[in-house]
Amino acid sequence: MSDVGATLALLQLGDSFFPSGAASFSWGLETLRADGLLRGAADVEAFVGGQIARRWSQFDRPAVLAAFRAHGDIERLCTIDREIDAATLSREAREGARRIGIALLKVHDGLGTVGAAAYRDRIAAGEAFGQMAAVHGFVGHATGLDAASTCAMSAYQLGFSIVSAGLRIGLLGHVDAQRILQSQRERIAAIMTTDAVAADALHAYAPAAEIAMMRHETGQGRMFAN
Repeated sequence: MSDVGATLALLQLGDSFFPSGAASFSWGLETLRADGLLRGAADVEAFVGGQIARRWSQFDRPAVLAAFRAHGDIERLCTIDREIDAATLSREAREGARRIGIALLKVHDGLGTVGAAAYRDRIAAGEAFGQMAAVHGFVGHATGLDAASTCAMSAYQLGFSIVSAGLRIGLLGHVDAQRILQSQRERIAAIMTTDAVAADALHAYAPAAEIAMMRHETGQGRMFAN
């Protein structure tokens, strides 16, 4: 794929218009807002930064890389998928990431992305779960992106889903949302210069978000799936 073709692919896959289902999830933001712990754009920015630094860097990124490096090996991909699922503590986070991954994979199956149908068959057979990070890595490799672009897409979509939730529950405006996404560029770039942990050593430390997602199912007036 040419450099221009790869750039266009990355723009398409990372665009909020692409039907990934990520906008249906707040990753704990809704509950934290209801508890009065998040009150404005500055709080959302801190939340996004924490998710990037303490979850994405040590959990999502190495999982995406492992799936990318499976290079179409469906057995290895399914093993990585199951490891991601087992390492996700919160049920709502686990099920939410499954729903996003499965929705994304369905779109790619419809687009004819090589390997998407076979991956969906494994999920239907109970041999994999369609975890979001695994699907991101698979999609990146299958569509011709390089590893760095695939990880950047993963980080951007996490940030986008959070600020999108913040917009809809009135914590920030559109300019604030763009500023927050922009503010994370150097953080993400710095993380991507470090070595990633192995796929069997995934870990994260974002207790406020984890607890908020666990409590979300008993909340009132829920707009989001987690």
